[in-house]
Amino acid sequence: MTRLLLAAAVLSIPAASLQAGAISRACIQSDRPATPALCSCIQRAADLTLGSRDQNRAASFFRDPHKAQEVRVSDSRQDNAFWNRYQNFGQTAKAMCGN
Repeated sequence: MTRLLLAAAVLSIPAASLQAGAISRACIQSDRPATPALCSCIQRAADLTLGSRDQNRAASFFRDPHKAQEVRVSDSRQDNAFWNRYQNFGQTAKAMCGN
């Protein structure tokens, strides 16, 4: 049921908004092996779960993974709230795009 709801939500996002998001660009430019199709899928998950400010912040993790660790262990209430949204994004991306 969850996958069906995610698929319906993805189909409701305009195609133009999916092509050049911060997450997709960071994914493509990263040194990790990823296809444009995978990066596009990850961007769709980001569009469903993160606002633009959060997407820009998450995109910075592709360039500097240590930033993610700093946020994860932070005592800041803002960082903790972001981390919860980021984890939801990760779970959504995994469900939509595979491992």
